[in-house]
Amino acid sequence: MAWLVLVASGVLEAVWATALSASNGFKKVVPTIVFVAGMALSMVGLAFVMTAIPVGTAYAVWVGIGASLTVVVAILRRQEAASLARVALVLGLVACVVGLKVVS
Repeated sequence: MAWLVLVASGVLEAVWATALSASNGFKKVVPTIVFVAGMALSMVGLAFVMTAIPVGTAYAVWVGIGASLTVVVAILRRQEAASLARVALVLGLVACVVGLKVVS
């Protein structure tokens, strides 16, 4: 259960990071609301998970999921260029997250 909540919280991190960018410095209402809600839910999930998974592992997985999904979303929205190096590095990040699950 804790790992499912951790993955969901990592996805929500990507949601709030993307919404933060879309909020244009909190000038747009809907993205700002999505940012606040996504961040709150992501943090609540992370806090819950840290009662069952060690803090270092939980935080690394949370950040890894959020960061890699944020990059993927930015590439798909054509806000960032997709290069072989960028894709390889994101895949490496995902491999590290999977590795942490395997050894935990």
